[in-house]
Amino acid sequence: MRQRPNYLAGLASLCWLVLIGLPVYVMLGASFQSQSDFGDTGPLGWPAHFTFHNFVYDFQNGFGRYFLNTLVVTVSVVAIVVVLVPPLAFAIVRGIGRRSTRSVFRLFLLGLAVPAQAVIVPMFYVMSEVGLYDNLIGVILPTAAFCLPVCALILTGTMREIAPELFEAMTVDGASTHRVFFQLVVPLSRGGLSTIVVFSALQAWNGFLFPLVLTQSESSKVITLGLYNFRTQYGTNVPGLLAAVLMSTVPILLVYLFARRALIQGLMGVGGK
Repeated sequence: MRQRPNYLAGLASLCWLVLIGLPVYVMLGASFQSQSDFGDTGPLGWPAHFTFHNFVYDFQNGFGRYFLNTLVVTVSVVAIVVVLVPPLAFAIVRGIGRRSTRSVFRLFLLGLAVPAQAVIVPMFYVMSEVGLYDNLIGVILPTAAFCLPVCALILTGTMREIAPELFEAMTVDGASTHRVFFQLVVPLSRGGLSTIVVFSALQAWNGFLFPLVLTQSESSKVITLGLYNFRTQYGTNVPGLLAAVLMSTVPILLVYLFARRALIQGLMGVGGK
């Protein structure tokens, strides 16, 4: 039997496409036209003369330094998450140190209920006392700490999908825990690993609260704070601002495009068995 076309679903999909595509169109169009042309044509106008002046203007106003600082924060946060979360998830799934690992896992889950806004003032005092205020390390550590609970939950669900028979087979062959982890668990958890890498990278790259409160000088600013430099008391350089936003979205977009298949597989395994 022929199925009737679902016009309502098609109309809803078209509306959703417009809602998603319109901001992207405005960002692309404004990034390649001058500020005067943008004022004449408006946000929906397509540039009559393409120019790269906005990108040059961004780097002249410190975008390169903001980009590098953001990259350092993101890579450091991802490294911390990748080093700490897989062994913890493996210990939880395999019951290594059963009582202690369960307690640690519950503590991590408790972290899901604590918003960053609730601890930002104590965090400010702690970072000031230990000498990490206005330092990228003072942004990296709390950002990684707030990524750990979700990442542990995701990777634990992924590792629970591994068949117990595989663990038993390697144990019978005399494999050590170290060998089981690196030769069995890590290769079969690539979907979950990709998920936590993308998630932690997004959290670090788009972080705003911790850099806002824990940094002050221009040398420690990240992209989310550096975008404020395009606002002055006389107005906002909208094409320059949107060009900076466009450049700031490209790295995360590339990460998602290369890891999207593993990312979907990892999210499907969150529920676990």
